[in-house]
Amino acid sequence: MSFSNKTILKSIKNPCLLPYEITIETKEITFLGDEEKPDFGNIEIIMYPTNKVIELKSLKYYFYNFRNKRISYERIINTIYKDLQEIYTPNKLKITMKFGLRGGISSKLMIDSLIRDSNVN
Repeated sequence: MSFSNKTILKSIKNPCLLPYEITIETKEITFLGDEEKPDFGNIEIIMYPTNKVIELKSLKYYFYNFRNKRISYERIINTIYKDLQEIYTPNKLKITMKFGLRGGISSKLMIDSLIRDSNVN
């Protein structure tokens, strides 16, 4: 089962090839959690781009893509990470997601390419 449609993601040519950081935040990604009840997450994406950057309107539509998907916290962050890595091939990518209270428990997940890539054998 496919959890995302990465073909929605578009890019813009990076106007500057010197290293710099882009931070993108959105306060609400909606998806279906366990028991198919709506769940909500905030996301922060930190990226050091190479030759292309994220076209923000397409990123918004990419996030809408999750609205009716039943997906776990762990799968959604890993899916987004994989798609962004594949489409944009940044020098560095860090994604942090915070999920709302459910049953009195909140969660925060983070993937950092510097950590992840150093652990790949």
